Amino acid sequence: MNLFQRGTPSLVLALSFFAFACGSRLFAAPVRLVDEAPASIGTSKSGLVLVDFGRVAFGNLRITPPAGSNATITVHFGESFADGSINRKPPGTVRYASASFTMKDGKAFTAAPAADKRNTEQVSAAHPPAVLTPPEWGVVLPFRWVEIEGWPGELKAGQITRQSAYAAAWDDAAAAFTCSDETLNRIWELCRYSIKATTFAGVYVDGDRERIPYEGDAYLNQLSHYSTGTDLQMARDTFDLLMKHPTWPTEWAPHTVFMAHADWMRTGDKAWLAPRYEALKAKTLLNRAGADGLIRSDAQQIKKTDIVDWPVGERDKFVFTEINTVVNAFHIRALAELAELASALGKAEEAKDSGARVVATRAKFQEVLFDDKRGIYRDGIGTDHASQHANFFPLAFGVVPADKRQGVVSFLKGQGMRCSPYAAQYLLEALFANEAGAKALELITAEGDRSWKHMLDSGTTITWEAWDQKYKPNQDWNHAWGASPANLLPRFVLGVQPLCAGWKCAVIRPNPGKLSAASGKVPTPRGPVMVDWKNAGTFQISVTLPDGMSARFELPASAESRGVYVDGKPAKAQREGARWILADDLTGTAKIEVK
Repeated sequence: MNLFQRGTPSLVLALSFFAFACGSRLFAAPVRLVDEAPASIGTSKSGLVLVDFGRVAFGNLRITPPAGSNATITVHFGESFADGSINRKPPGTVRYASASFTMKDGKAFTAAPAADKRNTEQVSAAHPPAVLTPPEWGVVLPFRWVEIEGWPGELKAGQITRQSAYAAAWDDAAAAFTCSDETLNRIWELCRYSIKATTFAGVYVDGDRERIPYEGDAYLNQLSHYSTGTDLQMARDTFDLLMKHPTWPTEWAPHTVFMAHADWMRTGDKAWLAPRYEALKAKTLLNRAGADGLIRSDAQQIKKTDIVDWPVGERDKFVFTEINTVVNAFHIRALAELAELASALGKAEEAKDSGARVVATRAKFQEVLFDDKRGIYRDGIGTDHASQHANFFPLAFGVVPADKRQGVVSFLKGQGMRCSPYAAQYLLEALFANEAGAKALELITAEGDRSWKHMLDSGTTITWEAWDQKYKPNQDWNHAWGASPANLLPRFVLGVQPLCAGWKCAVIRPNPGKLSAASGKVPTPRGPVMVDWKNAGTFQISVTLPDGMSARFELPASAESRGVYVDGKPAKAQREGARWILADDLTGTAKIEVK
């Protein structure tokens, strides 16, 4: 059903149907088209009318010709701009398209190029069917710039509108982040908008190349969507679609367990989880376990499906073996989360069994894959090579014993960014969670071409699939897995994370690094958590929690600090390493100072 609503100031076309299958054709929603006016209209270097919409979005145009005009125009759509004009031969799968239209007596029409077989294909041996946008829309593609040939006279702003596709539930005011580092603020906005712009398909897809979900992409997208908006349905629809149409990488299967666990922590919704639990067991890779509990890889899995990172050049020269560290770290994490889900559903024996497997497999993992002399993990049994990936995945997944963590952290701090934007999610999680927040922030804003600062400096308005074209020549310029600061900054710099299912209790654990201040708004199903902290002399934080939520506070402890004060009064707290842990959870609004 089409529902037309009068927007302010634009017309909004909203379509409110969920992902469903119609024969072999997949459609998805809830999504909507929103009218967006040009940021500027001018003339390109080649002398054509040039329209700039300010940021890339997935959409098409609504054009209103001058009264009585029957001219034929050619419209060029571009995602890349170079030398004063749209780049008509962009690299990789960066988008350029054109189409011609004959105007009819001033009647408004939708302008879009022909559909691209590459991202609308329904039958393919290479991948599941592409997710289609609603046919009522016409073709949508990612573009920022438009050039028009043959326009009669002056093009006025009211005569051209971009109809941009976004999640129907999207709320620009749902989340906020700002801090004392302006580059980090710009990175947050780049990543926040990237999540918004890539909701166009109604489920999380791999940018514009194939328009299908992949499990690894989807989990990172889910984390960032949770941190920037209030919608739950898009992650759930994506999960269900992936369970029906799984993809091929080994490590992508455990990501479906991660997705279900993230939903559980977000919602505490047993009714959604219960009918999906049994299918998750096959996603832990347990069918590949040997007698010792460790996961084995055969020749084909070693050659193709065990990916470690993507693209291939981002693996830090990882050496693949029959028993490899990364695959086993994923297995242990998935088993641990499955045990939690079983317990939540009252499946005590299954929870006990999965928990016992975790303990035994983790012990074997440590015995055969950890190099005691170097204090780090090898890539696998049969090699002494120790990649960055073999260390940050176990650290991020809680596999590393407490007394070994600082050695792994020290190793990672000396490595820089030796992974892709996808795996950077886990590298940075590992650093933030182990008192290396300053290093994590340094990597996010680093000079050179392997950071989000580089994406900013390039002028992109949606995050990339890879750090630079040279690392993945066929990369998309609209890839949500590149937007992980959208979830990392709220979760670790503001420090707001759920501690129990449904956000009944949270943990507030800021990582200031070298920042002197940060504040923001973190959306939860119970309402937003508001945080404002300053780190100058003493650490001061003001927090407002929504009704029905309590929070545990784990606050930075400087060497000189002696205690914690809540609303100006001494509070009972215990110092544990680099943190002051408040003895009592708090509710409502509180001002806390560590001094």
